[in-house]
Amino acid sequence: MNRYLAAACAVLLGAGLAVGTAFGAVALLGKKPEQPNTPLISYETPRQER
Repeated sequence: MNRYLAAACAVLLGAGLAVGTAFGAVALLGKKPEQPNTPLISYETPRQER
């Protein structure tokens, strides 16, 4: 009986860790970046000829 209890506890602990990791990953992916997404290099567009 002790082995079954230990196995059940291990399964519950593993499932809890998996769910917690999944929620953490989703929270990190939903987080907005601290720095704005601006290009490092910008090219000036030439004026159109008339």
